[in-house]
Amino acid sequence: MIELWHCADARSFRPLWMLEEMELPYTLHMLRFPPRYLEPGYTDRNPLGTVPWFEDRPEAAPTDESGIQILTESSGILHYLAERHGPTPLAVDSSEPDFGAYVNYLFQSDATFTFPQTLVLRYRVLEKPEKRQPQVADDYARWFTARMGWVEQHLEDGRKWLVAGRFTAADIAVGYACLLADTLGLLDGLGPNTHAWWGRCRARDGYRRARAAQSTRENLPSGTP
Repeated sequence: MIELWHCADARSFRPLWMLEEMELPYTLHMLRFPPRYLEPGYTDRNPLGTVPWFEDRPEAAPTDESGIQILTESSGILHYLAERHGPTPLAVDSSEPDFGAYVNYLFQSDATFTFPQTLVLRYRVLEKPEKRQPQVADDYARWFTARMGWVEQHLEDGRKWLVAGRFTAADIAVGYACLLADTLGLLDGLGPNTHAWWGRCRARDGYRRARAAQSTRENLPSGTP
């Protein structure tokens, strides 16, 4: 009884990708971006007006509001899915050596990597031309590429995936930052190790299914996420 409210290639792509990797059943609701302005009534459901909006209802009580789980943070939903709907190799257990790195990447993916890109998106794309601030956008673009140096350095030892020697939710969480970077024209600023790793992420069947899922739903948003 999982439902996900999503805008194409927005941060809600993280849980969509995770759902496909775990092969869980779900209902996808496609919204136009930004939904708080373009989807009448959406703020009645989600006062933040953001995506993702994620609901998980117990199958035994599909109409019981007391049992519903609601999440709005994309990386948090990855952790939730692994814990609630696992076990899954996409999670790293606390007993594994890379547990700390795994948890750090889940939080770092949005707070450190995606955050500066949202400023680039706003001040290069979303604001009306007279309100755009090229200097602010350029500064935060440099911030993003500098912070992604952490990933580049982490991959210098030839590892295939970020942690635990396997593809995990950490790769999904950080991989979305590369997807958004591609949209914003920032991908060329990343290092060769990061590019090679991102290529492996994009080659996964789960990633491809997630991309197909958002492109085949009705009301697919157009333009920048």
